[in-house]
Amino acid sequence: MISVIQDNLGLSVIGAIVVALLLLVWNIFLHLNISRIRKNQQKLFSGKNGADLEKTILAHTQNLKELDRDIQDLYEISNQIHNLAKKSVHKVGIVRFNPFKDLGGDQSFSVALLDGENSGVVVSALHSREGSRVYSKPVEKGKAVKYPLTDEEKEAIRRAQAGAAGLGKSGKLG
Repeated sequence: MISVIQDNLGLSVIGAIVVALLLLVWNIFLHLNISRIRKNQQKLFSGKNGADLEKTILAHTQNLKELDRDIQDLYEISNQIHNLAKKSVHKVGIVRFNPFKDLGGDQSFSVALLDGENSGVVVSALHSREGSRVYSKPVEKGKAVKYPLTDEEKEAIRRAQAGAAGLGKSGKLG
């Protein structure tokens, strides 16, 4: 048994040296990491003590809560504005025309005033030598509700839906 130990003594010493070198390298690596962590810690805590840092963190937490409430309020306001925008008139289409082919010019007109859901009213004014007459017809989702629409009124609705507000028959303004 002693002869086996004496025969392998050289290998055991070499193995121990290799293990010692590996432990030395690992130790150096750990010391470098600890040094880096201490430098970062010094930067973090420079000019502050633990109580100041805790106050700062609590103040930031409170600010975040206030900002979250503000964002929720803004979100609700945005939804209210969106709902109001759907109900307000923001689509307009105009068609000028001559209801009497032999007389006058394009003195008559139809105006479609629609909301975000293409509902609203069409107002038509017919001009003749005897006077002018004004009619209004309700519109829901781009269609007549109670009264049939003329071709000019349908065109005014189509232009309002297409965003061609203010264009006459020729495609020019008014």
